Amino acid sequence: MNYFLEAFAWIFSPERLTGSLPLPTAIAQHLAFTFGSVLIAALIAIPAGWWIGHTGRGRELAVLLSGAARALPSLGLIVLLYMLMGVAFKTEAAVVAFVLLAVPSILAGAYAGFEAIDRTVIDAGRAMGMTRWQLLGKVEVPLGLPLLIGGLRVATLQVVATVTIAAYIGLGGLGFYILQGIQTRNFPQILGASIVVIALALVLDGVFALLQRLVVPRGVAARVNTPQRSAGARTRALAGSPA
Repeated sequence: MNYFLEAFAWIFSPERLTGSLPLPTAIAQHLAFTFGSVLIAALIAIPAGWWIGHTGRGRELAVLLSGAARALPSLGLIVLLYMLMGVAFKTEAAVVAFVLLAVPSILAGAYAGFEAIDRTVIDAGRAMGMTRWQLLGKVEVPLGLPLLIGGLRVATLQVVATVTIAAYIGLGGLGFYILQGIQTRNFPQILGASIVVIALALVLDGVFALLQRLVVPRGVAARVNTPQRSAGARTRALAGSPA
């Protein structure tokens, strides 16, 4: 228990605002790596996932590549890219590794969102005279958005936890404190930095969970809630009726 008290004392110490790497700067670096990598991964994976979901082609290849990318060890990949690309490109090496980590979840969310749409909805759109692009923009993308946000949510949580290893090649972030604490056997510092990483992950998870609920189309939400209300009304009616 003393370690936790010392860890929180380390986090809120005035010394965290000074030194070679102040805590706010480390948090900003950590978030910059996270959002930058997820953004690049999204620009690659979302169009590919939508194309797979819309056309039904290439799903097996996407699953194969996603599984292979998830199996790559992040630390080993960063070190390998760092050695291949050189010291001058260590930032790029880390970003490439984080992008490869984020792509599978976003890709899966993008094409799974399209595949989960009821085919009768697509047929109804075609019957109304919608073109391929109108179906994509007005039907498939809005209905598939919740699962896409879910994929972004998983990818962001994976990356924000993995960015800590960027400190192994001298890129700062919250991993700097963990690595420094391991070297100096400063356990409150290790635990304090870990708590900050966990707090960031929880905040980001909450934001994406809220966003995932907000992007559900109103018609879909009403359709999900209506049977529950109808069932409740039937139950009350049966309870109030004579035997």
